[in-house]
Amino acid sequence: MTHLWVRAEQRAHEERVGLTPEGARALLAQGLEVTVEDSSSRAIPIDGYGKAGCRITAEGSWPEAPDDAVIFGLKELPEDGTPLPHRHIMFGHAYKGQPAGQVLLQRFKAGGGTLYDLEYLTDADGRRVAAFGYWAGYAGAAVALICWAAQQAGGIAGPVGVYPSSTALLADLQEQLVRTGSHRPNALIIGALGRVGAGAADLCTAMGVPVSKWDMAETAHGGPFPEVLAHEIFLNCILARPGCPVFVPASAQTAPRALTVIGDIACDPTSDFSPIKVYDRTTTWEEPALRVHDAPPLDVTAIDNLPSMLPVESSEDYAGQLLPSLLALDKLETGVWGRAKAEFDRHITTL
Repeated sequence: MTHLWVRAEQRAHEERVGLTPEGARALLAQGLEVTVEDSSSRAIPIDGYGKAGCRITAEGSWPEAPDDAVIFGLKELPEDGTPLPHRHIMFGHAYKGQPAGQVLLQRFKAGGGTLYDLEYLTDADGRRVAAFGYWAGYAGAAVALICWAAQQAGGIAGPVGVYPSSTALLADLQEQLVRTGSHRPNALIIGALGRVGAGAADLCTAMGVPVSKWDMAETAHGGPFPEVLAHEIFLNCILARPGCPVFVPASAQTAPRALTVIGDIACDPTSDFSPIKVYDRTTTWEEPALRVHDAPPLDVTAIDNLPSMLPVESSEDYAGQLLPSLLALDKLETGVWGRAKAEFDRHITTL
């Protein structure tokens, strides 16, 4: 019997989960065993999992899980250097040259475990089977506007937090923008035809922000892209990967520009393929804006777990997309899981 162990997230400001109680009930009905860790932060209460028939266990107990359990979480594990003997489903951020990712892969190699990276769960045509993209775009655009509003007041954005719903987020953001006056910044979205770009565009439209929507056709020439500097806000919704053009070169800091806020929603600054060259680290919930130039100001916001600003809506959306693949967990050597394992094997052999 396949055993799925849903761990509690151990990262601050992370309230999402990749399996709802309804999804757990479907897995149990198919014959899977499901264990769910209690959590002090998960947006979806533990009671629903118990009522569905899941075994409930202590928060953070996954290292003692049975050897054959498949450990399922979203964000990174504690960076304690311990070997990882289990099979893990998670976002590893380990295949694009990220230094922390290389350490993670070494832990899997030392323990003999396997990473099934959620970013690399794909169908036969190479399309991801599940993504948080829409809500990442939605929240990322909101944070970019928060940064812009803070600039208008002569400052820099302060801490951001979790919202119970997108309606609550829109109300709060509208209140902040009203204080800046009637002007709304124009924004350029690259990757506008994807889920991330769609979420960013929807948020901007809801806030009355004029949007230029770019995708592959507009970026095919490879750059340079002076149009980016001509907009007040730039939202990058394209994942860093080999061949990705540079949208914001380092020279943009001192170049003539209308641009004052960059929202790097794809958020992969330590990747060798990052298309934004004016910053080198992610930003945080406590300090969402990184000022990379003072006069005129240029702030970058790059929070790498943006959908957790709207944890209930983003969890329900993502869990629904992922459930068909979880229902196939008894076939780990084929299909979506087999492809993810092959990707892991390819990278683990090059360490």
